[in-house]
Amino acid sequence: MDTTQSVVERSAIKKVAVRLVPFVALMFFINYLDRTAISFAGPNGMNTDLALSAAQFGFASGVFFIGYILLEVPSNLALHKFGARRWLARIMVSWGIVSLLFTWVGSVEQLYILRFILGVAEAGFFPGAILFLSLWVPSRHRSKILALFYLAQPLTTVIGAPLAALLIQQHGLFGLEGWRVMYFGVAIPAILIGVAAWFYLADSPAKAKWLTPDEKTWLTGALEKEKNATAATNKHVSVRTVFGNGRVWMLALIYFGFIYGLYALGFFLPTIISGFEGQYGTKFDVFQKGLITAIPYLPAAFALYFWSKDATKRGVKTWHIAVPALVGGLSIPLALFAGSPAATIAIITLTAMSIFAALPNFWTVPTQFLTGAAAAAGIALINTVGNLAGFSAGYVTGWLKDWTGGYTVPMFVVGGFMLLSAILMVVLARNGAGNAAAAPEAADSVAAESAAAR
Repeated sequence: MDTTQSVVERSAIKKVAVRLVPFVALMFFINYLDRTAISFAGPNGMNTDLALSAAQFGFASGVFFIGYILLEVPSNLALHKFGARRWLARIMVSWGIVSLLFTWVGSVEQLYILRFILGVAEAGFFPGAILFLSLWVPSRHRSKILALFYLAQPLTTVIGAPLAALLIQQHGLFGLEGWRVMYFGVAIPAILIGVAAWFYLADSPAKAKWLTPDEKTWLTGALEKEKNATAATNKHVSVRTVFGNGRVWMLALIYFGFIYGLYALGFFLPTIISGFEGQYGTKFDVFQKGLITAIPYLPAAFALYFWSKDATKRGVKTWHIAVPALVGGLSIPLALFAGSPAATIAIITLTAMSIFAALPNFWTVPTQFLTGAAAAAGIALINTVGNLAGFSAGYVTGWLKDWTGGYTVPMFVVGGFMLLSAILMVVLARNGAGNAAAAPEAADSVAAESAAAR
């Protein structure tokens, strides 16, 4: 690679990282906040006002994913057909409108229906965003770009939990209970940013006005070369065969374990913190609970960034995904035996760090053997199966809590699924199919990428 090309490459990737990733990450921030707003509303008045049991709250949390799953693959194929700019903007405005309706929910049945419809409205956003960003940068830069994007998820709780608490404290505003004010407050940004996305995003580097002609030429050429190499290596992988591809299904099961852990914590951590009062005799106001909820996610953001930075430097290895799964699987049950709120939060922090360290590196794997519409279908399928855990984590955790009277059994189940992800990742790698991006200097060769990650 000559010096001129190196300068153009660095400039192009920097512009994508600065101009594109923060906006898509903001969309993801709002997306995750809207879907998890129920976790803040539940213990702060909604469960009492709607007379919800733990199982009903868990079902309401999880039924979102049923609607999400039903339209996941079709939505991502539509994104591939119509373009990311239009489709992601459409998704965002749709879910913002549905989110707004939670302000006036009046019964458990209405809550179930709205959560289901919210899942339908959001279907395709996350895998669409992953696919969209993957189409903007070559594989050797993908881990870094996806890590920057993924920072939005832990930061949603770091910023969103105190923000939700502040909104909940506005009890009486517009004549609404605090939790209803919170729903209203998190819905409006989705609509506004969705409209902005229509005008701000570009479907491909060739259409980006903020890239120079040299940068467009380099990005387009590098991506086309990589696409052709991947297609030549994996000629048999098409949209039709994706659904019978063993690698895709194995990755879906691995992702299932991570998402089970992610949403078990996301939906029930505020409730667990509210339970500290009865367990340890502590007293926290709504804002303090919001701050405590945010604690695990700030270290998780740092873990995500630095772990992914190492993965970018070395090339994503199997242990970049398997080791965090192992640590998370072993740590979450330990929280049950902590003797204080501080110790409990410290252990949960370790679990959150593990989950977020693994996720962006995990998403570099599918695009190593899938391209075009097959990539859209494969990523959506992996996310669809993984998001079955979103329903399972909410409902099963709540049901087991009601059945056993505590969180001991539910947390051991969470640990078990994460350990399963670690084991499956190792098995996949030993079979020669679980390989992510290679070291930067080898990234132009798909075969080298497959070998280097083992």
